[in-house]
Amino acid sequence: MNGKKPLKKTKYLFYSAKECSFVAVFVATVIAAQLALSALPSIELVSVLFISYAFAMGSARGAFAATAFSLLRQLVFGFYPTVLILYLIYYNLLAIAFGFLGKRLKITKKNFFILLLFACVFTLLFNLLDCVITPLWYGYTARAFQAYFFAALPVCLTQIVCVGVSVLLLFPPLFKTFAWARRKLP
Repeated sequence: MNGKKPLKKTKYLFYSAKECSFVAVFVATVIAAQLALSALPSIELVSVLFISYAFAMGSARGAFAATAFSLLRQLVFGFYPTVLILYLIYYNLLAIAFGFLGKRLKITKKNFFILLLFACVFTLLFNLLDCVITPLWYGYTARAFQAYFFAALPVCLTQIVCVGVSVLLLFPPLFKTFAWARRKLP
């Protein structure tokens, strides 16, 4: 050695450019999926992508990707403060919850249906959160708040069905892909 002390090894959330680029590709994929389906009301793949990603990668990486997605999607779809607030709260909660579940649950048939139920409940939470944030932000009257809530119900039901079907069909292959990628990361 040349007399210098070796660098002290510390634990970081992201160890390498490889891992950061993986998050960037994931966030770009989520934005592309949202953009591709944006013309179809209540049809989305963002939830299943985040659920499977957080389940495989953990809460911290999921929350980092959720925050990046929430901020960067504003560049594509325009800046809407209510959407930004909603996405920052919801997708971070989704990532933390499913990252936590990913550490605690093994994928069995019974646990998969628990996961499916949680995905549908979180989708309901997303819509209820929107029904609170938007009226508060814009200062709706009680009557306008009620109208907004009831107008959102068909959208909510359609979105719950969409998330249920997408998690049922897409979670297994997405989870396997993200779990494989996790093993490749430092």
